[in-house]
Amino acid sequence: MKTHDFLLELGTEELPPKLLKNLSNALKDNLVSELKSLDLTMGEVKVFATPRRLAVSIANLQSEQEDQLIERKGPAVGSPDKAIEGFARSNGVDVSALEKRVLGDKEYFFFKSEKAGEKTDALLPNTVETAINNIPITRAMQWGDLDYSFVRPVHWLVMLLDDAVVPAVIMGLESGNVTKGLRFTGEQFFEISHANQYQSLMNNKAQIEVDFDTRKETIREQVNAVAAKHNATAVIDESLLDEVCALVEYPKAFSGHFDEKFLDVPEEALISAMKSHQKYFHMVDADLKLLPAFISVANIESSDLSVIINGNERVIRPRLADAEFFWEQDKAKRLEDRLVDLDRVLFMKSLGSMGDKAKRIEQLSRTIAGIIGIDADVCARAGLLAKTDLLSEMVGEFADLQGVMGGYYARNDGESDAVADAIKEHYQPRFAGDVLPSTPSGLVVAIADKLDTITGIVGIGQGPTGSKDPYALRRLALGLLRIFVEAKLELNLKTLIEASLNLHANSVDKTVAPKIYQFMMERLKAYYRDNKVDGSVFKAVLAVSPESPLDFHQRVEALNVFTQQSESTGLIEANKRIANMLKDYEGGAEVDISLLLEASEISLFEATEAVSDQLSGQKDYQAIMTSLVGLKSAIDSFFDNVMVNTEEPNLRKARLALISRVRALFLSVADISYLSS
Repeated sequence: MKTHDFLLELGTEELPPKLLKNLSNALKDNLVSELKSLDLTMGEVKVFATPRRLAVSIANLQSEQEDQLIERKGPAVGSPDKAIEGFARSNGVDVSALEKRVLGDKEYFFFKSEKAGEKTDALLPNTVETAINNIPITRAMQWGDLDYSFVRPVHWLVMLLDDAVVPAVIMGLESGNVTKGLRFTGEQFFEISHANQYQSLMNNKAQIEVDFDTRKETIREQVNAVAAKHNATAVIDESLLDEVCALVEYPKAFSGHFDEKFLDVPEEALISAMKSHQKYFHMVDADLKLLPAFISVANIESSDLSVIINGNERVIRPRLADAEFFWEQDKAKRLEDRLVDLDRVLFMKSLGSMGDKAKRIEQLSRTIAGIIGIDADVCARAGLLAKTDLLSEMVGEFADLQGVMGGYYARNDGESDAVADAIKEHYQPRFAGDVLPSTPSGLVVAIADKLDTITGIVGIGQGPTGSKDPYALRRLALGLLRIFVEAKLELNLKTLIEASLNLHANSVDKTVAPKIYQFMMERLKAYYRDNKVDGSVFKAVLAVSPESPLDFHQRVEALNVFTQQSESTGLIEANKRIANMLKDYEGGAEVDISLLLEASEISLFEATEAVSDQLSGQKDYQAIMTSLVGLKSAIDSFFDNVMVNTEEPNLRKARLALISRVRALFLSVADISYLSS
């Protein structure tokens, strides 16, 4: 069947940069879904996005639908005439045109017809309109006196099948083959002669790279090249790079400078001012020290770049001057003196003030420090002061610096390095992939802070439900679990949940500890899923209810190694068989060896005794599993030669006790019967 190349381009006002990729991908996914629902086949689908346009190109789109056979079942033969005539009439035919067919023990009337497939160009207008309308937009805009709404006002629409315009009117726009170039330079309007020439034409005519990822890599190369000219390294934050890419169609990187005196301000504040306000990339020297320079990306190639550079240098100066002023102002007041003001800042209704939260973090930090054996006074002090920088001028202006500035202010106040580091690090990890706190005190305060938030919010009934998680507790829980596992902290999660709940006021339900533990286990499951750990391994460990996330993790690691061994399959199936046999067994694992008759069962008993003595007090789960693998031949021989459910009750009980003993050894690590395919 004949195919066509299709191009859709929707031109708009500048789109929100942080939403551009999502909008672009949603349009592509919606369009492909609609076309598939019409049974139209297609080849490669490409998606394009710039600040002023969303576009999709589809190669080898089927030119028309296949003819469809329509078949409807009607009433049974012998039904009242009116029912049969009504069925025929509903299909636009006479009764004589109906077919009869036997189904089961009855004969029925059927209507069959062939519907010719529609041309693709006739289907596209509704398809495109539906794809655009189904883009998820939180805050849609309306413009002029029109009834249409979109994330930004729309200005032009291109719809081409090969070189032919697909006639359509969508959101008040009549489709055509004319697109727009850059806003202020070059050709303002030009025609697209063929759907498959879109990307190259935009590049050649307007120097616009419409492919987001290609444009992003161009910006990366330009930024690195500019830094190299300064014998420096550009620090490229991927999220900032994405945002800059969504702001420019024709990127041209350049550098500017600022006064060296600003380097007396903590570099994080300067970097935040450059990134968040101006979308600049900063540079560091060979010693990773911040340089008094920045790299920006213009949306135009200027004949006089100095004008753009001077303009950007003028704009950044007051931003850095603000940071300098806030730094000097904030240093004048000690963190300790800000504690009283925390009592006037609400943390959350029913959970008290930020001052109340600080006191809870202080107590919980002291408890955790005592368990892991580090200085409890240091951790308690850091926990108490951890939130005081929220009242500083700097954090009021640059919210992303909370914690970081607290660390600087603590050092300025003469607090110990351990206290300052803990304050600086206690929000970490802030997001997926973020680093953990690097100091023991930082780890402790981070645990206390995250756990206090989780237990409090769940305790007042505001925990996550379905896809809704307004307080980002899932992210907090994942960060908390990462600390336990990756920092190798042996802490009883259930005990900590109880301790945290007990520090809250009576408005918090203290009985929700099991619910919180279950929530944490769900997040742990997600953690392992992200790390490509089989779900059955997680279930096998969960079945034995370890209370320490680190202990849980060590068992998971042991099972991962175990499942790679050739003996694992037989042992897994044997454990499943044993679990089934013991389903109604209520006895213990004490075996009366005098009752055992067969050499195979005596041999298994002796092997389990030896392994049990060897593993007594052992916490190295990989070593335990290695020892248990050594039982395979004895277990296989037992099941080959011994009937467990013998008619003699005492012998049956002894044999059930023996396999119960075997199962208990495996359960000291996990219930590996869950690993059965």
